[in-house]
Amino acid sequence: MRKFYPAISATILMTVFLMSSTAFAQLDFLPRGSQMAKVSQRIGTTDVTIVYSRPSVNDRKVWGALVPYGMNNLGFGTAAESPWRAGANENTIFKTTHDLTIGGKTLAAGEYGLHMIVNEDNTATVIFSQNHGAWGSYFYDPSEDALRVDVQTEEVPHVELLTYGFDQVDANSAVVSLSWEKKKIPFTVETDVTQNVLAEIRQQLQTSPGFNRQSWEQAANYALNNGGDLDEALGWVNSAIEGQFFSQKNFNNLSIKSQILERQGKAAEAKVVMDEAMPLGTVLEIHTYGRQLIAQGKKDEALAVFQWNAKNHKNTWPVDFGLARGYSAVGEYKTALKHLKIAEGRAPDQPNKDAIAAYIARLQEGTDIN
Repeated sequence: MRKFYPAISATILMTVFLMSSTAFAQLDFLPRGSQMAKVSQRIGTTDVTIVYSRPSVNDRKVWGALVPYGMNNLGFGTAAESPWRAGANENTIFKTTHDLTIGGKTLAAGEYGLHMIVNEDNTATVIFSQNHGAWGSYFYDPSEDALRVDVQTEEVPHVELLTYGFDQVDANSAVVSLSWEKKKIPFTVETDVTQNVLAEIRQQLQTSPGFNRQSWEQAANYALNNGGDLDEALGWVNSAIEGQFFSQKNFNNLSIKSQILERQGKAAEAKVVMDEAMPLGTVLEIHTYGRQLIAQGKKDEALAVFQWNAKNHKNTWPVDFGLARGYSAVGEYKTALKHLKIAEGRAPDQPNKDAIAAYIARLQEGTDIN
C-alpha cells in the first residue's frame, strides 16, 4: 500500500493549492477603501433603502474623468456600453417595499440595481435595473431596465465621500440625492400612502388583528380621515358594532359611523346614530365631541352637546368648562365666564387651573376662548 502514498500526497497538495488560490485567497471581511453604507427612509409605511459603497474624491477629478460622461465601454464584462454604477465596488442596490412613482412613472416594489448616466450638460439619467446582483455595471443590459428617469444635476459645496441622502421628506414623497465632489444628482420618489395602508389593513383584518373589535374601528377611522372608500369604511365599523363575536356597540364606533354617514351626505342618519351614541359616552368623550363640533363651525350643536353633558354628568369635571366653551362659541361671554369660574374650582390639577385662569382673562376682555 505504501507505493500509493506519493500519489495521494500529490493529490492532497494539489487540492490545497487549488483551495489556496480560490477560497483561502478571498478574505471578504477585510476593510475596503470604499466602505459599504446603507441609508433608509420611511415614507408613510414604505421603506426606501439604498446600499452602496462610498469612494472618496482623494484629490481626483471626478466628473468627466473618474466618472466618464455618457455611456462607456469599460473593457470588461458583457456590456458593450455601460452607465456608471452610482457608487463603487458591487452594484448599488435600491430597494422599496411598495410601488413608487418616479418622474411620473411607476417603479414596482422590489430590489433594483441603481445606475446613472451623467452628462456634461448638467443632466443625468437614473436607471433602475432588474439585475441587482451583478458586480458594478460591467454586465449592464438595457433590456433589464425597469425604469429610466431624466433629471437635472445641481452644483453643491465639496462632498469628499460619495453620499446618498433623503433631503426632503413629506407625508407621501422624498427627494433622494447622490452627492459627490461638487455635484448633486436628485430624484423624487412618491408613494400612495393611503392605498398602501388600506391594502395592508385589508390583509391584516384577515389575520389575528381581525379578531379584535378595535382593529375594525381603527380601519374605518383611517379610511374616513384619509380619503378611503366610505362604503368600505362603513362596512368595517358596522362589523365592530354588531354581527361578529367581538362586536360591541360603544360611543367610539357609533361616532365613527356617524361621521362616515355625514361624509356620505346622510345627515339625518348621522344624527340618529349620534343620538344613540351619547348615552354610551363618558363625560370626557362627550366633551371632546362638543369641541369637535366647534372646530367644524357647528356652534349651536356644540352648545347643545355641552348642555346635555352637564345635565347627565352633573357637578363633574369638565362639564362647566364645556359649557363655558359652548356659550363662548355663540358669543354669550357673560354666561361663559360664570361657568368658567365654576370650572376653575373643580379643575383637577394646577395646569388646568392655570389654563382656565388665562381663559377667564380672555373672556373678561371680550375674546372667544375657542
